[in-house]
Amino acid sequence: MRGGTCMTWLEQGEKLWNENASFWSNGSKHMWDNGSRSGVVPFMKKYVPQGANILDVGCGDGYGSYLLAKEGYNVVGMDYSGEMVNTATGHNKEKNVSFVKGDMCHMPFEDGTFASIMAITSVEWTESPLQAVQEFYRVLEDGGKCCVAILGPTAKPRERSYQRLYGEKVVCNTMMPWEFGRLACENGFVHIDGYGVYKRGVEEICIADLSISLKQSLSFMWVFMLEKKA
Repeated sequence: MRGGTCMTWLEQGEKLWNENASFWSNGSKHMWDNGSRSGVVPFMKKYVPQGANILDVGCGDGYGSYLLAKEGYNVVGMDYSGEMVNTATGHNKEKNVSFVKGDMCHMPFEDGTFASIMAITSVEWTESPLQAVQEFYRVLEDGGKCCVAILGPTAKPRERSYQRLYGEKVVCNTMMPWEFGRLACENGFVHIDGYGVYKRGVEEICIADLSISLKQSLSFMWVFMLEKKA
């Protein structure tokens, strides 16, 4: 409670990530260089030309933004956690990257500002995924690419939503990869590519012949590449 009223979802989320900014930053580099996110920047390079303006939504400590900047992109990293933005600004000195505080459901940018968006496991932390998708559409130029990663059912951060079963407020929504894919395609995007990231023990040969929905059901994270329809 604050001032006699309950904190909003956005306020609760900001508090959570402000408190966990240092913890997150300690593991971020490994995730991007060698872990679950190591395929994201190469995937972006496959579809987004060098020099393009990219918005990194839910940038966290900014390491992903930094990697994109090193590849020659002009990057704006945005996060709703002030501590994350401060960490990102302090760590990254590339001239072609900057950081701002903002809510993905109400982004502080003009229509059609960016050629591409990257949002890696950030849409799960908003109260309204639909609003987020609509904002992605708004700030992208026609034909712009949108790379979004959604946590799969096996991802440990999904535990953040468990307490809803006891009637408690949580700040991690329960949207699954297949739901996000449908939501995006119903709101102005075309699916052009995607891949799964799996926990140890899930062998590629065992899932090769499965449908996309079954692969997503086994995933730790599913990465989408979408295109904005003109």
